Amino acid sequence: MTGDLIFILLALLTVVPAIWVVFSPNIVHAGFALLFTLLGAAGLYAYLGADFIAITQLMVYVGGVLVLVLFTVMMTRIPHGEKRKGGLDRYVPAAVFAALVFAVLYKVITAVEWNGTFMAPEATVAEIGANLMTNYIFPFEYVSLVLLAAMIGAAILIRESKTRDDHAEDEAAETTENAEVQS
Repeated sequence: MTGDLIFILLALLTVVPAIWVVFSPNIVHAGFALLFTLLGAAGLYAYLGADFIAITQLMVYVGGVLVLVLFTVMMTRIPHGEKRKGGLDRYVPAAVFAALVFAVLYKVITAVEWNGTFMAPEATVAEIGANLMTNYIFPFEYVSLVLLAAMIGAAILIRESKTRDDHAEDEAAETTENAEVQS
């Protein structure tokens, strides 16, 4: 009974903020709701005995991606334009697609016999670490080089756009000064 209660609480911690993410008109509020959704998913992974995936969820998604998204959203100036009227053209296809997905999920869930037995989860971190450093060392190192190249490329793109913006500001200032001198 206690296990069911824990699962229900973790599922609610995952699903309720996910609904808030979808229907929130404020992007910052949606980002913070996404935090609770990702924490709930990590809790579900931990509850199911997938300790490595739970910690990876926390470190990669909550610690890295979500923080980056929230900082980007908060530092970006979002124009407060007019709100779209209606919106039925957006919600109807999404509702039809969601109904189809739920129908397929319902069909799959009811077609499977769920009479399995519970087994105690085994630790996965030691096995994953040993495999990464022995059997899969080349793909592991290759991915690190790809990520390094992506970081260098992002730094170069940011630097180029910053110098272009600086040149554009200098030209705008010169144009303003020339207009003031001529008048």
